[in-house]
Amino acid sequence: MKDGYYLYDTHTHIGHARHSGRRQTAEQLLREMDRFGVDKSMAIPFPVVDDYRAQHNEIAAAIARYPGRLAGAACINPFIPEADYRDEVRRCREEFGFRALKFQPQYQGVSALWTQSNFIFETALENGMALIAHTGSGIPHALPSVFMFAARRYPDLKIVLAHCGGGGLLLPDAIVAASFCPNIYLDLSTLMPNHVLEVLQHIPASRLMAGSDLLENTDVELLKILLLDLPAEQKRQILSETAQAVFGSE
Repeated sequence: MKDGYYLYDTHTHIGHARHSGRRQTAEQLLREMDRFGVDKSMAIPFPVVDDYRAQHNEIAAAIARYPGRLAGAACINPFIPEADYRDEVRRCREEFGFRALKFQPQYQGVSALWTQSNFIFETALENGMALIAHTGSGIPHALPSVFMFAARRYPDLKIVLAHCGGGGLLLPDAIVAASFCPNIYLDLSTLMPNHVLEVLQHIPASRLMAGSDLLENTDVELLKILLLDLPAEQKRQILSETAQAVFGSE
């Protein structure tokens, strides 16, 4: 808790990132959560890893080690055989209770516009998961608007656009996508406080959520919501209630 608000950080990572060399352990994440007052975090593998099964196992072990503090998301190279992709997501859901599937077009090189990507959205839907999609760096595949077609095609699938397009340049694109697709939600990480207020002019707080992405961003990303001059109900929705509705509250 922080200032009377339950905090759900919807974008964190555990594991080793092959592309950047970053290594982040569950213990490091929990120390940062405890320091700031974060109650729960969505733990996602980094987008480029040596062994995605090992990364999922590491997150699952952390969830078991810290009951109630973490939820898990799967993230898999979509160019492996489709049956293997589907099997691994099912394993993460059935054995570990993961709540989301991450799609990272910046590194995975697949567009949500292509029919070849349909199985990604279908796999999330079949397993009762939300789909978290990276947006921003990696355009054109990471444009927020390209996810509108999948959102229309799979209206029962909750799609979270991480980073709202990655800042001010693509923010209008994310706002338009969420405006026309009620199953699109926006993760406000990387936005400036004035950008958050701009989003709220068009999208209700019940479809917005907070996330840090990296440990060193925790204070900035969560304080920007806590310090905004907003009604308490809107802050509660952004800081936890939207995430609980999208990912589940258990």
